[in-house]
Amino acid sequence: MFKLDLSNLKGDLFGGLTAGVVALPLALAMGVASGLGPISGLYGAIIVGFLASFFGGTGAQITGPTGPMTVVVAGLVASLASIPGIQGETALIFTAIFLAGIIQVIMGFLKLGEFIRLVPYPVISGFMSGIGGIIIILQIGPLLGHPSPAGTVDALLNAPAAMAAINPMALVLGIMTLVIALKWPKKLAPYIPGPLAALIIGTLVSLVIGTVPILGEVPSGLPIFTLPIFNGDAIYLVLEAAFVLALLGAIDSLLTSLVADNMTRTRHDSNRELIGQGIGNAVAGLFGGTASAGATMRTVVNIRTGGKTRLSGMIHALILLAIVLGLSPLAAQIPNAVLGGILVKVGLDIIDWSYLKNAHRGPRWDLGLMVIVFGLTVFVDLISAVAVGVVLASIYFVHQVAKEQIERVRAIHSVRHNASPREIEILDEAENNLIVFDFSGPMSFGAAADLGHHARSILSTGGAKVLVLDFERVPRLDVSSALAIETVARDANASGRIVYLCAMSPEVLSVLESLEADEHLPQSGHFETREQALEAALKLIKNDQNGESILNTANTSAA
Repeated sequence: MFKLDLSNLKGDLFGGLTAGVVALPLALAMGVASGLGPISGLYGAIIVGFLASFFGGTGAQITGPTGPMTVVVAGLVASLASIPGIQGETALIFTAIFLAGIIQVIMGFLKLGEFIRLVPYPVISGFMSGIGGIIIILQIGPLLGHPSPAGTVDALLNAPAAMAAINPMALVLGIMTLVIALKWPKKLAPYIPGPLAALIIGTLVSLVIGTVPILGEVPSGLPIFTLPIFNGDAIYLVLEAAFVLALLGAIDSLLTSLVADNMTRTRHDSNRELIGQGIGNAVAGLFGGTASAGATMRTVVNIRTGGKTRLSGMIHALILLAIVLGLSPLAAQIPNAVLGGILVKVGLDIIDWSYLKNAHRGPRWDLGLMVIVFGLTVFVDLISAVAVGVVLASIYFVHQVAKEQIERVRAIHSVRHNASPREIEILDEAENNLIVFDFSGPMSFGAAADLGHHARSILSTGGAKVLVLDFERVPRLDVSSALAIETVARDANASGRIVYLCAMSPEVLSVLESLEADEHLPQSGHFETREQALEAALKLIKNDQNGESILNTANTSAA
């Protein structure tokens, strides 16, 4: 299960090295933003990054502190600080991270990770392109020689001020790095990837020209073991944060896994990935690391520079560990503008250009959904973007299925193509006095609302005296559809018509009976075959034509 694949050793070395260098400033920044300090961000990237790769189910995934996870941790820090008398509040935060990891492991064993595969492609495309847009926007400041704000909106708002005070050397260095990353000869790429070459060349040039912002001092040292603690006054806050962290981390990681699948043409193991992420976060909580999840940008960097297997993620963590233990002076000299140029290249690569190029030829709804998810990803947050995207896609799918289901509900002539000779005789003899609704496939709640209106419209405009509802091809029925059938029967009774049901499976009949949705149907109104129902309907019609009320006949039958 844990055997390492060494077939892509060179690519994994380059990918892990580049991802580790790129992850360094992000881990530091996320640690600061979480309220736990920069070293906590580094510990999270190292511990979860290594263990999630070793135990996880996505080959090229890079794990580290991410925006959604950082926001939750920062919220818990603020909440605990507002409670009087709380002692050891930092330990409580790490307890929440530890519990979040345990919850993720449980989610993996319960196989809850498979549900993320239901995310449709336009949502993934919008998410990917949105991440690319975020990466590019956040590099405006560093490329101009200024710090990068925490969010895209702040970065855009601060852009005019940054442009008014450009650091020319930083801009030149950033553009040079970007050009090297974009134009690096393909024949040299197998030996040294373009982004890594750009990083080395850009850093060396900066040592000559100087006067550009650099990463600066990087914390060092080994983590200290921290036991989980449970304080009665804060236990609910801790548990709530743990569940939120577990859920956000699962969504964040598995969405990144989908991105990795799309780029590497592989298929990840969702449940195994949750177990790996959970083990990593649980251990991080014991050693002072902030909560982490699969990081899309770092994963893309890894893949674009050659990483393919879990070894690349482990190397990324070891690079960060080496930096923490002794190489921090070298990493401190990397210019922000150089990283900015590399990240702009990454952002351009992750945008889904292939879909955007042909999107206008495809369904407009899918394009609109992609644009909505893109906008929410860039200007709101990842979780909201995906949640809204999935909900909208689900609603649209239900609408389309319901529309098709209603269109398949045909009136009298629809059954002739698969009717027996005797059924055709009955339909001809009954003329417009008999209507057959031929359902096809599972009846869903989406079609339920229109079913009653459709039947009412036919009853009000036609002279039909008997309705036969054919369920031969309906394997199941939900509550909404069952109540819609009841509405059809009630309207038919109110207008002096009779409704017969035929060919119902035990499952469908059980739903109707359990909800008492068949109380408006005659007791003899259930038939095993459509032909039997049509024979009974024809008999009622003839009796009515002979002067006997159709309802009286039905009631007599029921008795």
